Parts: sequence; structure tokens; C-alpha cells
Amino acid sequence: MLNIIPHNQPTLLQTLLRLGYTLILSALLPFVFISQAIQSIRSGSAHQRRGIQGLGFVPVPPRPGGLLIHCVSVGEVVAASGLIRRIQDLFPALTICVSTTTTTGAQRVQQIFGTSVHHIYLPIDLPFAMQSMLTRVAPSRVLIMEVELWPNLIHLCWKQGVPVSVINARMTDRSRRSYWKLRGLFTPMLQRLQQVCCQGQRDFDNYLKLGIEPTKLCLTNNIKFDLVIPNKKALATENIARYGLQDRQILLAGSTHDPEEEILLDAYSQLKRRFPALLLILVPRHPQRFDKVAELCQKRGFQTRRTSKGQQCDQETDILLADEMGLLMGLYAVADIAFVGGSIATRGGHNALEPAALGIPILMGPSQHNNPQICQVLKDAGALVEVENSQHIIQCAERWLTDPNMRAEAGLAGHDVVLTNRGAVDTTLACLFKDSSG
Repeated sequence: MLNIIPHNQPTLLQTLLRLGYTLILSALLPFVFISQAIQSIRSGSAHQRRGIQGLGFVPVPPRPGGLLIHCVSVGEVVAASGLIRRIQDLFPALTICVSTTTTTGAQRVQQIFGTSVHHIYLPIDLPFAMQSMLTRVAPSRVLIMEVELWPNLIHLCWKQGVPVSVINARMTDRSRRSYWKLRGLFTPMLQRLQQVCCQGQRDFDNYLKLGIEPTKLCLTNNIKFDLVIPNKKALATENIARYGLQDRQILLAGSTHDPEEEILLDAYSQLKRRFPALLLILVPRHPQRFDKVAELCQKRGFQTRRTSKGQQCDQETDILLADEMGLLMGLYAVADIAFVGGSIATRGGHNALEPAALGIPILMGPSQHNNPQICQVLKDAGALVEVENSQHIIQCAERWLTDPNMRAEAGLAGHDVVLTNRGAVDTTLACLFKDSSG
């Protein structure tokens, strides 16, 4: 593993700015504790562990000196999973600690890796909390997935000679403008990064505009293209039997946010008249919204089944609500059409590559700034159609439901996009470990 020697001591102004940032964060601490206490009462031990570890009291890994990989939540964990497995293959003796900030992210770590990695919740970015975490985990290197840049964490790693790299780095134009406004605080932080492996040209260019040294940048493409593609036929057969989906056409909406469920219900109520066998599967992004979405479906008069109840759908069922984590990929396998959420709601859009990898044609709203290159290449291939409202969804869905050949062609185009663009994991590994003796 590489090590770096602290250099370029911070100026007095930079120190004061970081102190000001820390004081503001400290002032918010009581509100964080209250929020976490409420979540602990509602949701139990997972949130209690997050609250304790948020102060730096994280569990000690089996062996110190390993790799700390930070993933914010579910999406980042899934995206990083291929890279983590490759690192495990290359360095089997290396302890890998994966940190998340959400309980759903922690659950996905457990589902994917079991006990082969060590999980912690990343502490609040206060010096005492981050120092406690670094002392307990004792990483030889830190990898940050996509966007989570914390000034105190990076400063403490720099002081202790622990290299920090950003992998699958994302820097939107909006984020770049925000960082630039606070450049007195964030520019020193960026200078202390060892490497930034960018997922696209936009991200590479924005890091350059923020003043990072060009030698620290690497354009790797997006490691989301390297997702593990499951056996679609086996996955579909399993889920059709589990949920009673025989002889149904299926419109699946994955990772949805408010108000996307309302829009999809509006579209579904009209589509159902023309396609009586059509079933809508809703997969809300956040578990705290499961009950609210269920109530919404029932108030609209739709016959609704919830996966958590273990009830199978019948021919009268209108909606299957996936109210458990970790089901999305399996449900994509049974879909005829997929809507990817967070895209009519202005959340930047979630991962369109999951349905694309399974050959499912995609509908997506105009908010796509989280993965603009991915969305554009899927649109160019004819695998993704942009929709803005329920009427657009109806028009596109009608075409694909009426013409199976057109639907299959769009799905195959998405699958080909995934296969053509694979290789970012290898490029990232080459960038990260180019000077490592292994």
C-alpha cells in the first residue's frame, strides 16, 4: 500500500475556515441526536448503532491496516461491489472495512458480502469522532465512493499519512459551483487527495476547474457498467413463482420518490383499461415511505399486495408494492417496462443500468444529473426514453406493450450498451495500485 508524507501545511486562514465549519457542525449536533433518537425508537437497534458509531465508537475490525471504503448508501454499495470483490481476489489477506451513512446501505453490505467485509457507520465529520474512528479502524488507505468529501476526515488522514482516493468520482456542475463558493475550505481538502478516478469527462473537467493537480486525475469511466449481470431467466422464474406473476404484463417503477408514485398511478389507471393484464410494481427508494405509498394505492382504489406480507398476486391484483430492501434487481427481471425513479422528482435519477443489463426498456424523467453520460448513451442507443408526466408514460408504454418486437429491440440495445462499456473496474484498479507491490 502507498503512503504519503504530510506537506504544504495549512495556512492560518484555512485552519480558521475548517474550525468555523467544525463549530457549525457541532452546533447542529443536538438536532442530529434528536433525529437519530426518534429513528431509534421507531426502527430499533440499527439506528441505535448508527447513533453510537456517529461519535466515532465504531467496532474494531479483525485486523488493522486494511482498506476503508466509504459508500453513502445502497446505490454506492451496489456500484462498488464489483470493485470490492476484485480487491478481495487480488489481496485476500487484506481487511476491507466498508462504511455507510444509512441503515439501508448497511443492510445491503450484509446482503452482498456477509462477514467477508467489516461494516461501520461513518461518524459525523467532527475531529474527535473521525479521529476515534481512524484510531479504531487504523486504515492504510481510504477510498471514497463518488461524492462524500468530508474536510475533517480528509485533513486527519493527510496529517497521519493515510492516502485518500475518490473512486467513480462524480462532480456535477452544480457541485463544482458550490465547492468554488467555499474554495477557502474545500480547495485544501481537494489538494490533499491522492487520486481521483473520474467516472466521466464532465467530472474530470470539473475537478480540473476546482484546481486539483492534473497528475492526480484519471478518467476511468463508470464502474456501474461493471455490475454483475445475473441469469435473467432463472431470476424471472423464481420471482414469477414467488409473487404469482404468471400471465401478467408488468410495468415496474424502481427507486421512486414523491410525487412519482402519484404520476405512475395516474398513468396506470388509464393503461389498465387497454391492457387488463397489466400489473404495476412499485419499489419506493426509502423504506420510511413504504406505508405512505401503500395508503396512497389503497385510497386510489387499487387492489394492492405487499411483498412483506407474503401474499401472492392474483388476476384482480393491480399493484405489487415491494416494501422490503434488496428486491429490485429480481423484480426488474420480470418487468416488461422499467421506470427509473428520482428522475421526475428532481433527485438526479437513479441507476438505469440495472434494467438495461437485464434487457428491459427504460422510461426516465428529465432529472438525470447523477449519471448524465449513462443516460445519454442509453438514449442514443434507443434503450431509454425520457418522459415528463403521466401522459408521456402512457404514450411510450402503449407502444412497447403493443409491439413486443419494438420492446425487445429497445431492451437488447440497453443490454449491449452495458456490455460495450464494461472495464472501468480494471482501469480503476490499475490507477489505484499502479505503484503497489501487491
